[in-house]
Amino acid sequence: MYEDKTLTCKECGKEFVFTAGEQEFYAEKGFENEPQRCKECREARKNANRVERKLFTATCASCGGEAKVPFEPREDRPVYCSTCFAKMKEEQEGSSQSNVSSDSVM
Repeated sequence: MYEDKTLTCKECGKEFVFTAGEQEFYAEKGFENEPQRCKECREARKNANRVERKLFTATCASCGGEAKVPFEPREDRPVYCSTCFAKMKEEQEGSSQSNVSSDSVM
């Protein structure tokens, strides 16, 4: 039903293929217009509006390693590196599951 089409990007002038699969996807979503930009230009345009996250460096309260976090650490709250945070989360999930199973036995 659909056939690949070669289109020209309005941003960079490069030719790109609007595949049959992409055309089918557009039709399923109800999009009436063909893409006007190549994939690279679409991604560049999409990412142009993104704000770069500021990361803060802290010391992990568990292992003492470096932790980069997207918030400014406070002295009264512990900060954990990704590895220690994941371990703590696993332990909490494991203990909550064991509590559930022991509660159901009683």
